[in-house]
Amino acid sequence: MYDAPAAASEAELRALEAEYCSWGDTVHYLDHPKFFETCEGSYMFDAEGRRFLDLQMWYSAVNFGYRNPRLNEAAHRQLDRLPQVASQYLHREKVELAALIARDAQAKFGHKGRVHFNVGGAQAVEDSLKLVRNATGGKQLMFAFEGGYHGRTLGASAITSSYRYRRRYGHFGDRAQFIEFPYHFRGPKGMSKEEYGDYCLAKFARLFETEYNGVLDTKTGQAEYAAFYIEPIQGTGGYVIPPPNFFTGLKKILDKYGILLVVDEIQMGMYRTGKLWSIEHFGVSPDVLVFGKALTNGLNPLSGLWAREDLINPTVFPPGSTHSTFNANPMGTAIALETLKMCAEADYEAMVADKGAYFLAGLKELQKRWPQIGDVDGLGLALRCEICQDDGFTPNKPLLDRMEAEAMKGDLQVDGQTLGLILDVGGYYKNVITLAPSLEITKDEIDLALKLLDALLRRCVAA
Repeated sequence: MYDAPAAASEAELRALEAEYCSWGDTVHYLDHPKFFETCEGSYMFDAEGRRFLDLQMWYSAVNFGYRNPRLNEAAHRQLDRLPQVASQYLHREKVELAALIARDAQAKFGHKGRVHFNVGGAQAVEDSLKLVRNATGGKQLMFAFEGGYHGRTLGASAITSSYRYRRRYGHFGDRAQFIEFPYHFRGPKGMSKEEYGDYCLAKFARLFETEYNGVLDTKTGQAEYAAFYIEPIQGTGGYVIPPPNFFTGLKKILDKYGILLVVDEIQMGMYRTGKLWSIEHFGVSPDVLVFGKALTNGLNPLSGLWAREDLINPTVFPPGSTHSTFNANPMGTAIALETLKMCAEADYEAMVADKGAYFLAGLKELQKRWPQIGDVDGLGLALRCEICQDDGFTPNKPLLDRMEAEAMKGDLQVDGQTLGLILDVGGYYKNVITLAPSLEITKDEIDLALKLLDALLRRCVAA
């Protein structure tokens, strides 16, 4: 094997990466992606010690801050006690974690259910596809939203609206039918947010009025579709937040025709929006809920799903229905258990709501000074800032691309400090800054983030 020199230079590492690393397992947003050496709290540090304020926290996987002392300690304890065990055996952490999630879901959603584990978000989505096909007699068709993202495995990409994830590979089964999401900023003019939500619901409901819309046998009342996959707040789609009553209306339609509601909480779960699950803001009970990412604060891969008892009990979804060597691994489940205990001991709902409102108010002030900020919105610490032309509406991807590249240079000057800024880009036109800071971020750090965004706009708009 090749032994890389202990002190390989960055240039040498880049040469090795260019020659030996598959680029298919990552996304190169920049020509020269940054190498990072250390991290702490809300910050990443490069080899030269430059500090970068992170406003995306590994795509919302590190909700509780880098190197969170309590969660790191839980990992060390488990490493010293039971770091490995084959998945056909049991360990305390798996059972306690499943019970904690299931009891919480029963209290909130009114249904007894069970928890099923895997290692990554897309893998949990795949498991959910098996579950809903099984529960609906093998129906393969799904509804999903325009702008929705559920992963890049073959099954998950079929219910993700971006064709580019399928273009080279196709997919198993049928592609989802994608339904309009109430993205109010880019919706019909003259409608309130609530009116646009009602319009989208009426448009969806019309699919069931006649058999010739291709979704329903009107003589038997049987729909051809098994489930509707939703993100309560669109993630990669640009942190689009629907009107408050939208999902209650959607659930009524689905229940009428026996279509399951599958809620993808992979990016918005774990208090990102101020609730354990973002669907809690919208007053509906899911039939299946998929989770991952921040459950372990990014320390160990763990994902899973919760489903109603009648869909997942062992008589209908027996042992071996899905399997992964590392599912429910003891390192992941131990950290996840500690994460939920930590959240139960602190009022994350109030804390995240307060910080989110503070950050959103600051973004609105920034919007007043910069016509290139066309829209800002947020729920908890899931915030959006849409970058536009000077008219405040036309998408301006080139400007945001410049902002992202300049932010990664690490040379922004604010209050006598020199820093970089880590941003995430999303949205239908890739012109939205999707802000997912650490839930532990301080208000001083929020102020710093706003000043850095202001400095970044000043530099890039002038360019």
